[in-house]
Amino acid sequence: MPPRRARPSDLSDARWALIEPTLTAWRQARPDRRPTGEPAPTDLREIFNAILYVSRTGIA
Repeated sequence: MPPRRARPSDLSDARWALIEPTLTAWRQARPDRRPTGEPAPTDLREIFNAILYVSRTGIA
């Protein structure tokens, strides 16, 4: 899958460096709810970017 184009609402690398340790700690402390026991295959930065995008543009 090709990398997606950056949006104006995306986090900069400097801001992500401030937020990443907190989100990573949250993910590690959270009990795993998948039946396979494997971690969820989601990128926390992409999830956070999606939240910021919806926050900026709203939902039509």
